[in-house]
Amino acid sequence: MHASTLTRDSYQRIAATGGSISVATESECSAGQGHAPTEQVLQYGIPVSLSMDTSVWWSGDMFSAMRATLNADRMAEHMDAHLKGDTITHLRLRAQQVLAWTTRGGASALGRDDLGSLQEGKKADVVLVKNDASPVSFPLLNPYGHVVFQAQRADVHTVVVDGRVVEYDGRLVGIDLAPVRREVEATVEYLRAEIGEEAWQQGMFPERPEAEAEILENPYQYTDYKDESKRAGGEERVLGR
Repeated sequence: MHASTLTRDSYQRIAATGGSISVATESECSAGQGHAPTEQVLQYGIPVSLSMDTSVWWSGDMFSAMRATLNADRMAEHMDAHLKGDTITHLRLRAQQVLAWTTRGGASALGRDDLGSLQEGKKADVVLVKNDASPVSFPLLNPYGHVVFQAQRADVHTVVVDGRVVEYDGRLVGIDLAPVRREVEATVEYLRAEIGEEAWQQGMFPERPEAEAEILENPYQYTDYKDESKRAGGEERVLGR
C-alpha cells in the first residue's frame, strides 16, 4: 500500500515476485504519499486492489475509491500530454478495470480465490446495486461505467455475505446501529469537552504552516537502491518476465 514513490527497481521486484499493490487514491492524493501509482501498476503488470486506507479522514466508500482512482489517473495522463502539446483521445484506465480491481483485485490481494466474482463454487458474496428512485439510475447504457461513475452507497439494495443477507432494501439486517451511534457521539462530546473549544477548532481548521516550516523526508521510498527514475520507459522489461 502507498507504493506511489517507489523506484523502478521496487516496482520490478514486486512484479517479479508475484506481489500486489493496493491503491488508496483518496489517501495518497491528500496525505502526501504521492500520486496514486496507477501508471506504474499498469506498466509493470502488477496485480491491483483498491482501498481507502482509513475512514477517519476519507470516505470509506468503494464507489468513491473507484471514481477517485479513475479521475486521478486520467488527470495525470492528460497533464503529461498537455505538457508535450498533445491531446489524449483514448484513456489508458477504464471503468471496467477499476471495477475489477475493487472485486477480483481485492480478493486476489487477500489470497482468496473463492471470492471476487460470481462463479460456481465460489462463496455467495453479492452486492446488488438497485435504486429505481435515483434520477441517475437510467438509462443503463454501460454497466461498468454506470457503477463506477453514477452509483453510490445509497444505491446498494442488498448485500449477501457467504449466502447470508446482511443488508436488504438499503438497511442492515440484524444490526442495531442506534446504541453504537450514541456511544460514538458521547465519546466525541467527551473529548471535545476535555481538550476545550479552542483546541478543538484548531484541530478542525488547522492553520497553514509558514513557508520555512520543516519539510520531512519522504518515508515511502522502500528501497535502498537508487536509480535515475522511478518510471521506466517503454523499453524496460520486468525482471523475471
